[in-house]
Amino acid sequence: MPPEILLSNVTALTELTATSLVIVAGKGGVGKTTVTAVLARAAADAGRRVLVVELDGKPTLDGLVPDVEVRHLSAPDLLEEYLFEHGFRRIAKRLVSTGVIDVIGTAAPGIDDLVVLGKIKQLERSGEWDLVVVDGPAAGHAITFLTAAPGLLDAARGGPVREQATAVQEMLSDPNRCQVVLVTLPETTPVNELIETSYAIEERVGVRLAPIVVNQVDPATDVPDPSDVSFGRARAQVDDAIAAAEFRRERIADQQAELDRLVDAVPLRQVRLTARPTASIDAGDVAALAAGLST
Repeated sequence: MPPEILLSNVTALTELTATSLVIVAGKGGVGKTTVTAVLARAAADAGRRVLVVELDGKPTLDGLVPDVEVRHLSAPDLLEEYLFEHGFRRIAKRLVSTGVIDVIGTAAPGIDDLVVLGKIKQLERSGEWDLVVVDGPAAGHAITFLTAAPGLLDAARGGPVREQATAVQEMLSDPNRCQVVLVTLPETTPVNELIETSYAIEERVGVRLAPIVVNQVDPATDVPDPSDVSFGRARAQVDDAIAAAEFRRERIADQQAELDRLVDAVPLRQVRLTARPTASIDAGDVAALAAGLST
């Protein structure tokens, strides 16, 4: 494996937070929210003013980075705000009261994503924070989310929608302002989806891709050799220990095969986060991963 594929910890934090806006994306279940929290925690610990943005989800990040500011953005709320700001206060109130505003996104594809990105642009441009980290949509939605602006540029010939789409597209395509961090696990299906997503983002969006974050990698340390398991215990205990050792060795081999395949398929540098021995990540785990990322 080329040595430049893996980043040192200091270089990793620098490259992953090199822009004022970082959008974290990945298949559901790969730890996208955890990676968002780790990046925010590491950057805040390094002295940067950090804002975390969570989109239409449970307020998970408040507990993972308790002393970092978190904003929760909802497309319907932002669409109402957008209509208010552009002189449609009366119609906005009526749409909200009748529930129609919830289906406008279906009638005008991409408008809900555009207003969310427009708000993110406003936060990024405010000057209040050095870094805005967005816990973005799952990989499948990430493409439509990021292509909302160019899609509406094609559809809108003028007016506030086109102005908003132009400003959002300028932000996304500026490599000094915005980059996307793709997250995966060292497993076949997540790696497949990351490969497809990375190609689609490069071809259709034109946004900068940061180093890939591979989450929950077995560190491959202290792995016992099944042949070395002590027989000073009961036979059942020995059998369990041998089975556990063989399972872990096989898992490490499978993970390495997927990591090698990812290196071959996507020529981006990688940051690998060690698996934590817990069923549920908490603020302490985030702090530990962040410390490992920045030291």
